[in-house]
Amino acid sequence: MHKRTLLQTAAAVALLGASGLALAQDNVFKIGLILPMTGQQATTGRQIEAAARLWMAQNGDTVAGKKIQLIVRDDTSLPDQTRRLAQELVVNEKVNVLAGMGITPSALAVAPIATQSKTPLVVMAAATSSITEASPYIVRSSFTLPQVSVAMADWAPKNGIKNVVTLVTDYGPGLDAEKYFSERFVFNGGKVPEKLRVPLRNPDFAPFLQKVRDLKPDALFVFVPSGAGAAVMKQFGERGMDKAGIRLIGTGDVTDDDQLNDMGDVALGVVTSHHYSAYHPSPANKKFVSEFMKANKNLRPNFMAIGGYDGMRVIYEALKKTGGKGGGDALIAAMKGQIFESPRGPVFIDAQTRDIVQNVYLRKVEKKDGQLWNVEFDVIKDVKDPGKSK
Repeated sequence: MHKRTLLQTAAAVALLGASGLALAQDNVFKIGLILPMTGQQATTGRQIEAAARLWMAQNGDTVAGKKIQLIVRDDTSLPDQTRRLAQELVVNEKVNVLAGMGITPSALAVAPIATQSKTPLVVMAAATSSITEASPYIVRSSFTLPQVSVAMADWAPKNGIKNVVTLVTDYGPGLDAEKYFSERFVFNGGKVPEKLRVPLRNPDFAPFLQKVRDLKPDALFVFVPSGAGAAVMKQFGERGMDKAGIRLIGTGDVTDDDQLNDMGDVALGVVTSHHYSAYHPSPANKKFVSEFMKANKNLRPNFMAIGGYDGMRVIYEALKKTGGKGGGDALIAAMKGQIFESPRGPVFIDAQTRDIVQNVYLRKVEKKDGQLWNVEFDVIKDVKDPGKSK
């Protein structure tokens, strides 16, 4: 008899514990942040995680009565690993939102999981145009390569550049950059005699740069993933290509704010087109840069950081709008059409494409107070992804 009572009591306690746990779970909103924290793209992971944590520090960790929990996982930029981690986060951790995605193959690997589980996936980095078409549950807070490549193709021919060789990393965003820059540049009367592609894994730029030097174009247009810009710049300088009269132009990845000061004077005068510069003069950006650097041992935020920061805003605002209730469908609906002032400038999430619409800036590397910065000198406002306007 005594034994039975003990068992009944134990069962009751277990049930009480389970219901208490369920109640605790109900009040928690989990964001599964999958990023490359190690490997070639580690700077991307470091920047996005730091920005996400800054957003939470500034805006609190409770939204609409829910306690926000950030669960960070390292996928080392291997898509199979990304897929496995996403499955674990959805099935075991029961995350409400997936986020991060350092490179395009990672985002595409997770798209089917987002669709099947109806879990919103906020892409904070990966920039191939087609990503948002891979699942109705994807929203992007970063940028697309067509957005920034077309701006450079319009600027170059007006500034004495008629003959350009392209050099891109051989995967989704690189192919987008090559295609949209080349097509628009040729449309504007320019010539692209050669299109060079470097492997994503273990790239060696030397033989490609030698080929460019032999071809003697007016300029070399470059796209490389975040973290690889310094290597290109160093080898460009070592081969004396700037002294040979070949200009370096490209998307902002090549003069990454994170690495710019380490590139040296060879970067001076390099013109790029991008959606964010740490030198953007708005009060919102000055505050963002100052607080980011203070929280991260003087690390300068780059365009990856802004994708993470604004991605967290999109999630917070969606949770507020749904009053903390509702699943993936309600959250995605609340993410569509958001308009806000970002440190990068005004942005909105296109309700049809779930992609970001934003300003694209033309910037030149200049030295200010002994440091190198991407200084904006022109702006194209409210740029939609050209990959989706056809």
